Amino acid sequence: MEDVFVARLMTSDLITADPDTFVEETAHTLLDNQIGSIIVSDVNGELEGILTNTDFIRIVAESKPKAKTTVERYMTKDVVTVGAQDHIQTAADKMIEKNISHLPVTDEDDIVIGIITKTDLTAYLSAVEDPTPS
Repeated sequence: MEDVFVARLMTSDLITADPDTFVEETAHTLLDNQIGSIIVSDVNGELEGILTNTDFIRIVAESKPKAKTTVERYMTKDVVTVGAQDHIQTAADKMIEKNISHLPVTDEDDIVIGIITKTDLTAYLSAVEDPTPS
């Protein structure tokens, strides 16, 4: 596990939204694709934010969104990211320190090239490590 980098575990087939996408449409996208987050980027692929299933819980509980509400209103703008050549330990540490489950992977120009999640890390570890005795 010492030489495992984010690029090996990240998902690069991204489903994204632009900041003007309606919240309702984004919710359907998450459900239809069975994913827990959506990257919000501009037309050049530059990271603008991230909207997660946890954000949707907050939206419904606190805001009671009206029709035609865009994701820009609710997305996290100060997004924690990792690079493809970062070690997976770096990704895991960031997730734990920031209490997050989704890390966009960006290149040196802040263009989103993938995403790595707690599920990705857990799946990798379960395939490498012996199962915990029950």
